[in-house]
Amino acid sequence: MKQRLRVFIATASLVVLGIASQASAFSPRVPQVPVLGGTLQNYLNSKGETINVLTDQQDAQIWSQSASGNGALTLMVELSADAGVNSFGLYNASNPTPPLYQVFPAAASAGWFAIMSFRTLPDRVVVNLFDATATLQGTTTYLGIDANNFGFYEQNGNTGLVLYSQDGRNPGLAAQMLAYQGTGINAGEWWLCFEDAPLANSDRDYDDAVMILESVNPLATVPATLGGVKSLYRK
Repeated sequence: MKQRLRVFIATASLVVLGIASQASAFSPRVPQVPVLGGTLQNYLNSKGETINVLTDQQDAQIWSQSASGNGALTLMVELSADAGVNSFGLYNASNPTPPLYQVFPAAASAGWFAIMSFRTLPDRVVVNLFDATATLQGTTTYLGIDANNFGFYEQNGNTGLVLYSQDGRNPGLAAQMLAYQGTGINAGEWWLCFEDAPLANSDRDYDDAVMILESVNPLATVPATLGGVKSLYRK
C-alpha cells in the first residue's frame, strides 16, 4: 500500500510540475497596457476568442523558431488610415541597429499570409508571400537572421518611422505591439496587435494591424531599464 502511495504521489508531483511549467511558460505584461476604443476587443470576440484585451496581454516581445523551422504569419485586418503605406517584418532582437527583413509590403491587405522558413548554413529566413487567394506574390531570402532571437517591426512608408515589438526600442519605451495567446480553436496561435503611431500621439486602440502568428515561440523578456536600453545602443 505504501509503495502504491509513493507511486501515486510521485506521479501526481510530475503532473503538477508539468502544469506549473506550462502555466509559467509565458508571463503576463506588468503592468497591462490600456487599450482604448473597444474595436480590438470586438474584433477578437468576432473570431471566437475569449481574450480580455485589457488583462490577457502576454510579455512576448521577442521570438524563436519552433522545431519545424517554419512559421506562418497572417495579416487578419488593418484598421489604420496609413494601412496603404505600412509594412511589417522581422529584425534581429539583439542587434543595436538591426536590418529590417520585410514580410508584408505596404500593398498587403487583410488575408495575405507568409510562410517564414528559418534555415542555417548560412543563417537565413526564406519568406514566401501569398495574397488572400493563396496566390504566390514572391519569394525573398534574407541572410543573417537570428532564428532564435528576433522581433517584429512596423514601418510607416511616409515618415520612415520604425516601431518595434521590443518596448525598449520605441519612443518613451512604449508598447507598440501587444501579444495575446489564442483560445479555443485558436489555441497555440498568437495574436499580434499593432499601434502604428507613437503612443504619445496615438489613439491607443491597437487595431491598426492585427495578425495571427503560428509555429513560433516567444522568449522571456528581460525587464527594460533606462541604463539597459542605453547600453543597447552604445557603439
